[in-house]
Amino acid sequence: MKMLQTIAEVRQQVRAWKQAGESVALVPTMGNLHEGHLRLVDEARGNSDRVVATVFVNPAQFGPGEDYESYPRTLDADRELLSARGTDLLFAPPVEEMYPRPNRAWVDVEELDRHLCGASRPGHFRGVCTVVSKLFLIVEPDSAFFGEKDYQQLAILRRMTEDLCFPVEIHGVATAREPDGLAMSSRNRYLTDSERSLAPELYRHLQLARQAIIDGERDYASLAREMEKGLKNLGFTPDYFSVVEAASLAPAGPEDRELLVAAAARLGATRLIDNIGVTIVRSP
Repeated sequence: MKMLQTIAEVRQQVRAWKQAGESVALVPTMGNLHEGHLRLVDEARGNSDRVVATVFVNPAQFGPGEDYESYPRTLDADRELLSARGTDLLFAPPVEEMYPRPNRAWVDVEELDRHLCGASRPGHFRGVCTVVSKLFLIVEPDSAFFGEKDYQQLAILRRMTEDLCFPVEIHGVATAREPDGLAMSSRNRYLTDSERSLAPELYRHLQLARQAIIDGERDYASLAREMEKGLKNLGFTPDYFSVVEAASLAPAGPEDRELLVAAAARLGATRLIDNIGVTIVRSP
């Protein structure tokens, strides 16, 4: 596996692959890799001739007071993991390579960023969309792979790709979970032992809400408040617990059939996010 740090080198390598008729998949990450990231690589490997993974802690998607400075940077370990999984190229640029001067051009996706995490993290998805756009233009992949744990991010990047006519096929990959149900995340390493034992309650409350909806509950706002209260009683500090329409991410109504139950909550210093889908089957 090659590791490159400049845009020019990456473009040169990808150009050679494409001239040879090979397809290229992109797996963007911020590093500190876990099994969930590696499953993205596996999916990319099975769908393309070449896999490019990126490790870049993107300052543009962190807000004031967030964990940009303390975000774990484990490049040597990440490099070994990616190489063992069959990655062809690791692009690990320094910040000055991606942002050589103050950025004045930004990519926004309106409406979809107003809900869920976007409501409490203004500017976050603008930073995500901008850096992913840059990566699309640098790597020119045929496909790109993202985890469904970050469902809102996936939805926004799909819409961005369609609206801006990027010739990239976006693939969502199912959330990777620990045996107790906790969604795998780089930030899980922040959890203390006691917090780690409690963390799976977030997923359990999503499952409880999903089952209530399947059983006929349609007062989604009341259901969300009940689940949020349960999390608070356990020691979480919820950011939101919401039942939304899966495509628009707007609060779900009684006529909606494809739903997403999504939550974000702090446990100590760690912000956890997760979601679960629900399809309501109409009665014959």
